[in-house]
Amino acid sequence: MIDALTIALGVAALALAVWCGLAAYRDQPTKDWHFIGMAVVSLLCIVQLVIAFVQLARGQSPDKGTALFVAYLLGAAACVPATGFMSLSERTRWGSATVAAGAVVLAVLEVRLFDIWGGGSA
Repeated sequence: MIDALTIALGVAALALAVWCGLAAYRDQPTKDWHFIGMAVVSLLCIVQLVIAFVQLARGQSPDKGTALFVAYLLGAAACVPATGFMSLSERTRWGSATVAAGAVVLAVLEVRLFDIWGGGSA
């Protein structure tokens, strides 16, 4: 895993969480700009997914198990798009709150992925 990418993804997820959390606080639904932010974070997740699978194919392996790592990796990649789609069906402040919660979950998943891979030792 690339530590800088994992950190950047965690920071981007937290920024998205704050942004959508403020929208929820202001009683606003998710807007086009929020979806652009979700797309950027999701693109970073896809880049991380591809890099991780390339490293796994090269024979590198996480310290705490490949199956666990892949499960967390797939969950991280699906987290923001899933909450983004959910926010489309809930066009109130709760749609923004849902995306904010999903982004916080993504940040936590990134910390866990970092730990599962080996905490920077790879």
